[in-house]
Amino acid sequence: MKLGFAPHFQERLQDFPAEVRKKFYKQVGYLLRNIRHPSLHAKKYDEQNDIWQARVDDHIRFYFMMEGDTYVLLTIRTHP
Repeated sequence: MKLGFAPHFQERLQDFPAEVRKKFYKQVGYLLRNIRHPSLHAKKYDEQNDIWQARVDDHIRFYFMMEGDTYVLLTIRTHP
């Protein structure tokens, strides 16, 4: 699998501290190797629009779609 980004994803990621960005890139590495990696807790978030959710940590999630052989990262945000 490859990685792609929605237009404003990188800007949204920069809103988070460096420590969170480091965790995010670690988690994306797991995603590229195995979507079922236990620390991701990846699951279908929006069945109708085929959007998935995965964990950065206990408080932050990122959202993505699968288009062919590419994970398209849509957004990252805090989780209530």
